[in-house]
Amino acid sequence: MQISVIIPAYNEARTLAEIIRRVQAAPGDKEIIVVDDGSTDETPAILERLPSGLVRVIRHPKNLGKGAAIRSGIARAQGDVILIQDADLEYDPQDYAKLLEPFARGAEVVYGNRRHDRYPISYRRYQWGGILLTTITNLLFGSAIHDEPTGYKLFRREVLQNLPLHAQGFEFCPEVTARALKAGYRIVEVPIAYHPRSLEQGKKIRWSDGLIAIWTLLRIRFGRGEKRLEA
Repeated sequence: MQISVIIPAYNEARTLAEIIRRVQAAPGDKEIIVVDDGSTDETPAILERLPSGLVRVIRHPKNLGKGAAIRSGIARAQGDVILIQDADLEYDPQDYAKLLEPFARGAEVVYGNRRHDRYPISYRRYQWGGILLTTITNLLFGSAIHDEPTGYKLFRREVLQNLPLHAQGFEFCPEVTARALKAGYRIVEVPIAYHPRSLEQGKKIRWSDGLIAIWTLLRIRFGRGEKRLEA
C-alpha cells in the first residue's frame, strides 16, 4: 500500500526540512508532495536544496490558503491512501503505521485522535474550540468522532478525489469531514501523539477560523450555497 503524504507549506522554513526528514524516515512506501503556497521566507530555497526525486514540489505563485494547497496536492496524488501532514512538528510521522492499519481491514477514512489520556494542551481556547467543532459535527451528521479538527486525516485516494472540495483556507478540515460524513463514509479514529506549538512558534489558526468552520459545517449539512459552489 502506497501512501501519498501531502504537506501544505506557507512560510515554514523553520521546520520544513525536519518534517520532510521525519516523513521520509517513517516506515512504509510513500510519495511526498510538498505544496509551497506562495511562501515569502526561505521555504522555496529549502525545497530547491533537497536531493532530486526526494519530494514532488508544487508551487503556488501567491498564497492561496491551506485548503487550496491541499487540493493541489490531492489532484497530483497517486498513492492508495492520501494523508495530510502539516509542515510544523505538531504531528509525528511515526504514527503512520498504526494510522494505516484500519485500511487493511476495509476502512476508507481514518482520523488521528489527539483527545486521549495524554492529550497535551497549548491553549485552552483551542481545546474548547476543538471540542465545540467536534460536538457540532456529531450533532449535525449523526457521527461519533472525538477529534474533528485533527491534522491527521487519511482517505483512500478515490474517496478523497471524488469529494466535491472547494475550501481555500483552514475550513478545509470541516469541509472534508462534512462531505465525507454526508456521503455516508464512516470515520475510524486512531490515538496519536501530539506536540502543540505556540503562536510565537508560528501557529497560524485564529478564533475567526473557528467561526468559519462552524458555518462550513452548517452550510454543507443544510445545503446553503452548495449549488453555487458546485456549478
